[in-house]
Amino acid sequence: VRKIEKVLVAIDVHNPFKRRFTISLIILLFAFLASYGLYKIPYKTNLANTNDRSLLSSTLSATPEKRPAEIKNIHVVITPPAYTGNSVRLQNRFNLLAEEGATVAWQLQTNMAVTEVSLVFNDGSILKLAGDNEHKSWNTQKLIKASGFYQVKINSKLSDLYKIEAVKDRAPTVSIQSPKPSTYINYGQPERLQLNTTLADDYGIVAASISATISSGSGEGVNFKEQKLSFANFAPGRRDYRLQKTIDCKALGMKPGDELYFFISTTDNHKQEARSEVYIVTLQDTTDMMSLEGVVMSLDVKPDLFRSQRQIIIETEQLLKDRATITAEAFKKKSDELGVDQKLLRMRYGKFLGEETNVEIGGEQHHEEEHADDDNANSADQLMEQFTHKHDNAEDASFFDPATKKQLKATLNEMWNAELKLRTFLPKEALPYEYKALLLLKDLQQKSRAYVPKTGFKTTPLKLDKRLSGDLSKIAQPISKESFQNPGNSIVVRQAMGSLEQLKASGNLKESSKEILQQAYQQLSVWAANQPAAYLVSLSSLRKILNDDYRIKDINHAERGLQKMTEVAEKLPSSGTQPNMELSKHYFMNLTKSGRQ
Repeated sequence: VRKIEKVLVAIDVHNPFKRRFTISLIILLFAFLASYGLYKIPYKTNLANTNDRSLLSSTLSATPEKRPAEIKNIHVVITPPAYTGNSVRLQNRFNLLAEEGATVAWQLQTNMAVTEVSLVFNDGSILKLAGDNEHKSWNTQKLIKASGFYQVKINSKLSDLYKIEAVKDRAPTVSIQSPKPSTYINYGQPERLQLNTTLADDYGIVAASISATISSGSGEGVNFKEQKLSFANFAPGRRDYRLQKTIDCKALGMKPGDELYFFISTTDNHKQEARSEVYIVTLQDTTDMMSLEGVVMSLDVKPDLFRSQRQIIIETEQLLKDRATITAEAFKKKSDELGVDQKLLRMRYGKFLGEETNVEIGGEQHHEEEHADDDNANSADQLMEQFTHKHDNAEDASFFDPATKKQLKATLNEMWNAELKLRTFLPKEALPYEYKALLLLKDLQQKSRAYVPKTGFKTTPLKLDKRLSGDLSKIAQPISKESFQNPGNSIVVRQAMGSLEQLKASGNLKESSKEILQQAYQQLSVWAANQPAAYLVSLSSLRKILNDDYRIKDINHAERGLQKMTEVAEKLPSSGTQPNMELSKHYFMNLTKSGRQ
């Protein structure tokens, strides 16, 4: 031991986790530095979804802009519509970001006297500016209705392209958290529900209400009653709301069997309306459940059992009516007798699930082990249960499918709860369980029935005055219409990208390529009018290329815009390559040969 101890002390034990710990620490430090770097990188704000107009203006001003040499100073006043509640703002740039319907006023000062100053817009309209006596100060204004771009024309010289982004007023949004789209209120449940909703708009909401329609009756005698409900905690003018409303079905005049259809409608300060989906609330119709319609034609012994459950409900309701006129002892005795009847009915239904004793309630089996002295034998039995098949299981003693078994178990559980309340002299609390058991039983009854609808063929009556007349004037010829997309636009764009690649490689632009680029310029201008923020830079670069005043970055910008316009080519079906069947043939021949041998 002493010899081994001296050797063990001198041995350098290798730590297998030391290298892994070092690598993990390095990865953790690298991830921390990368996260800190990403946190410091400024991100681009989504201009379409934000409501802070000052932030929009500052973001737009970060984009570089080239002014005409004749412009000395510029002031652009943007006056938003009154409904937005935004303040008037001033900028010294030509690129515009304004609310839809805003009024924009231009005030330009030139460093020399010019003859004429006008604004040329993408739709072809020209807006002339009014000048002073010295022809150095010019001003005009325009109502912005849509996005696009424009140019400043001084005398006969056109400036660069400037974008106009019109921010549209979005419609308000309605979101309902509760209740569910379809709510069914059973007997005994509170006939009221809590409505929770959120409303939102980009500028403000001025009205919100609940449109409720009550449907009562059946067949041709259906009546509808419409009502308008308001929110107590609603105050107009805000952008976000969290509203609540308690809908009392009794206060609305609903009776058992009636249905309530309601939706929430809201209006913003620009008179845009929005509404939610229609939600349905149904009260359980106890009279329909107590009817005998459709029971007499069902199968097996179920009609008698259904009537027994109905009779228990009828006697329970009668007991509650007679409570004030009978003694307490008679009330308790009658309640206990009803509990016994419910027990007998539950046991009769339990036979359908193989329950032979009263211990098995609702399909739940409780077996007590009485041989506590033989623990080893019990453990062995429990282990064998996992790997053996028993033929005396109550759940497998019937021919019902799993869904029917599950619903029948739920029915027995409801009967057990009703029996418990009746045996404890609480018949009023037992009624909801009795109705729920009857509802499940009627649903089982409908599932067990087979419906054969009576159908007949009815022909259209013939008009004898037109018979055998040969008049075909009102019979139209069948015409099939198919729409095909013209691939010409995509082809022009792709040819333009090829011309730009040749220009980048050779530095020369052919006349045929100029014609293609001119066509692509016209198509790109349409896209730039609808989405100036995405395509205006590419349109300006392509314009410079056509005027032979470009750089390499202009070619890259133009290609980027044309690539956005190009759709991904659809894959067409084609004949695939035939697989090599030589190996399969060789295998089949050898297999046949071995079979003959």
